[in-house]
Amino acid sequence: MSYRVLIAEDDDQIAGVLSDYLVREGFSVQRVADGRDALRAIVDDEPSVVILDVTLPSMDGIEVCRAARQTSAVPILMLTALSSEEDRLNGLNSGADDYVCKPFSPREIVARVHAMLRRADPSLKVKPVQTGFVIGDANERVQFDGQPVPFTRIEERLFRTMAAAPRRVFTREALINAMSVEMRDIGDRAIDTHVKNLRRKLKQLAPDRGFIHAMYGVGYYFEEKAESSSQRA
Repeated sequence: MSYRVLIAEDDDQIAGVLSDYLVREGFSVQRVADGRDALRAIVDDEPSVVILDVTLPSMDGIEVCRAARQTSAVPILMLTALSSEEDRLNGLNSGADDYVCKPFSPREIVARVHAMLRRADPSLKVKPVQTGFVIGDANERVQFDGQPVPFTRIEERLFRTMAAAPRRVFTREALINAMSVEMRDIGDRAIDTHVKNLRRKLKQLAPDRGFIHAMYGVGYYFEEKAESSSQRA
């Protein structure tokens, strides 16, 4: 199977180098240099992976990522010259699965693309849980009451990990280890951010139920619990 990578980068030299490396690895490549064109390509062309620069004209990468996550769970690797922890968290909060600072090695980007695709390997299976969710192979979207749930790749991996072992408390370190190798440096704070976003999406699906819970000072666990109106407030 030939995977197609969308490169959304307005620096022609960077886009060209990445394209050359990816093509040599057997990928087909689509290039755009504008944020609106990037969003259109994500929605209409359904690439396998997106490499998304933050500073795009017409619509920046953060906006593109947020808009794309309304309808797509495509793996998104964000490129940026902004390297602070807050910038990384902003990128992850927008729905990106990975975040790489410039300057970078093209070989590293190719390795990360391969790793993102491995996370969608259909050999990863999780048993369905009896809570209205249907969890199939890793290349299938998690569904709730028959509708796909718009998790990001990291959110979905966290959900699958915890749902596979209800009531088991996962430390942040254990959840990081459930990620692929290149994501294990994201840190406790980033895990908390992803779990917060995951819980928010689950709350939108079932306001009267809670699924992901925190054990103070330890970590997180999956269990369906009814919630009172005061807890929902």
